Amino acid sequence: MFEGTYTALVTPFSKGRFDRSSFQKLIRSQAKGGVDGIVPVGTTGESPTLNADEHLEIIAEAVKHAGKSLKVIAGTGGNSTNEAIHLTRGAERLGADASLQVSPYYNKPSQEGLFQHFRAVARATKLPIILYSIPGRCNVSIAVETVVRLKKACQNIVAIKEAGGDVDRVSQLRNALGPKFTILSGDDALTLPFMSVGASGVISVASNLIPKEISRMVSQYASGKHRAALATHDRLYPLFKALFIETNPVPIKTALALTGQVEAGFRLPLTPMSKENERSLKKALKDVKIKI
Repeated sequence: MFEGTYTALVTPFSKGRFDRSSFQKLIRSQAKGGVDGIVPVGTTGESPTLNADEHLEIIAEAVKHAGKSLKVIAGTGGNSTNEAIHLTRGAERLGADASLQVSPYYNKPSQEGLFQHFRAVARATKLPIILYSIPGRCNVSIAVETVVRLKKACQNIVAIKEAGGDVDRVSQLRNALGPKFTILSGDDALTLPFMSVGASGVISVASNLIPKEISRMVSQYASGKHRAALATHDRLYPLFKALFIETNPVPIKTALALTGQVEAGFRLPLTPMSKENERSLKKALKDVKIKI
């Protein structure tokens, strides 16, 4: 259902407010680049700093400008179950194709708490649900056994974005869930390793900047052109690493600003990149022949 390349969109700001024009241009660049879909207001979209009205405004804008060529997977998770339900129902009303549900962060629920949280959200909507396990930011992983329970309990829980950095866990998920349950990489640098053991694509940060290259790499691997995909990966690898030398989305937003696509505006507590790291990012961009 959700295979290929999906871009975890940044949220452009101008003078602290949502920059609608830059967001529209970014969506057009994604469609031109051949990605399969977009993910507005996820972690890369700085969702924790958006209020509920802004959150839904950005989803509406994404749906409006995605057209028929791009699926819209709305980031509507949260550390409050009621808030996640509210945002998910809103995304459904606005016409999103699916919902990305991050693990509740900070409150660090048990596996039973995770199960009940995701089940409550799934039961509140008809949208397909993509779970999002990112223990590095949430301090809790969605256990394989919990994903299995959720799949059995909720027919609309159909996929997981796996961002724990563990290839073996992808094998565990594939073995436990079967071939119809979709696994997507949450890390550009691990997309090919994950696909080699059963993932179907990536929710990408780098594709904000290079949608055509990421889409090509994923489609090359999926179509059996493994050497070509690996060559693309090798060429882009320095950029993949540079985009995480500071907290996401600071580097990708800075890269987009350096290439003239958005302003390098952030909401506190995020701040602009250090000059040293910006120099490293510029070098990586030049190394992969991106003009700045």
